[in-house]
Amino acid sequence: MTDSPILPYHQRAGARMLGTEGSTLLTYGDVPAEYRAGLDDAILFDCTDRGMVRVTGTDALEFLHRITSCEVHGLSVGQGCAGLLLDSKGKVLQMFDLAHSGDECFDLSTPPGQASELIAALDTYIFTEAVELSNETPGHAPIDMVGSHAGSVLGSVLGEVPEALLHHFEVVESDWGPLRITNLPILGAPGWRLDGSPEQMLEIWEALATSGARPGGLVARDSLRVEAIEAVWGVDVGASIYPQEARLESAFSLTKGCYIGQEVVAKIDTYGGLNKRLMALRVDHDDPVAAGTRLWREVNGEWRDLGVSTSWGYSFALDCGLVLAYVKRKHQEVDTVFRLGEGPGAATLVPEPIRE
Repeated sequence: MTDSPILPYHQRAGARMLGTEGSTLLTYGDVPAEYRAGLDDAILFDCTDRGMVRVTGTDALEFLHRITSCEVHGLSVGQGCAGLLLDSKGKVLQMFDLAHSGDECFDLSTPPGQASELIAALDTYIFTEAVELSNETPGHAPIDMVGSHAGSVLGSVLGEVPEALLHHFEVVESDWGPLRITNLPILGAPGWRLDGSPEQMLEIWEALATSGARPGGLVARDSLRVEAIEAVWGVDVGASIYPQEARLESAFSLTKGCYIGQEVVAKIDTYGGLNKRLMALRVDHDDPVAAGTRLWREVNGEWRDLGVSTSWGYSFALDCGLVLAYVKRKHQEVDTVFRLGEGPGAATLVPEPIRE
């Protein structure tokens, strides 16, 4: 695993890192302040471990439109969208942020470690099309910034804030060279992704931090994320999940026509019938809840397994632990109480939205 180009800053600031290799930033030591910055000010997240797949060629647009869940035809250069690659049964194989980067060129930003897997999956659908796939991960080193003052911080560093719609981007000339700035929904709110060469990103991070953005880590991010009920690939989403189960409605089209898995997705939208849905539940203790913990409930005198947890974070909005879990239908009413695993802990479904 390649070290983050921002690692020297993390080390100087005394950040707590996960594991002996220190590949994941946990916190700079004040999680409540990081959390508040993500809502009321501006917070920075190191996302330089994300992957990048570039799709080029005269058939690139038609290929991606035919294969992926998102509406690619209507995108002009500088525009983008969230997207999925589904299997024939309509379940999620890959998640990505797609950008129309230039004539016959599309960039797909992937979760960490997924670029090679996405290339392999897309390659199985290339037959005679003029399409080339390349792994551009070494040159992809994004950082995310979100919070009510994120735009003003960005403007103070760059001199202006790009006027971009969600998922659209602009490439601006900065003091550090060309910088792609994308307006993205992050943790339930509009945010910004800044992407340049890895050599640029340490100085850009430092400039944003000096201008008022608070660097943050995974602990605060998880608190914000579980309150937003935002699913993450490899944690809440995998190959056994339908998009609607994971609340990924913004990542697929119901109007563009056929694509892999489209028939199943459309049938679920039309007729319903989801067996489970990602929900948020408050926990009656502050200890973390392990992923895979089962949710039990007594029904007609019999204890039944009715869900499974995927994520845990501390909710400052509710002042309690909060889990994301897939809960079976007919048991998704607010205030429904479940037993957590075999222990004494309990989890209760909470009203949405969690944050006003």
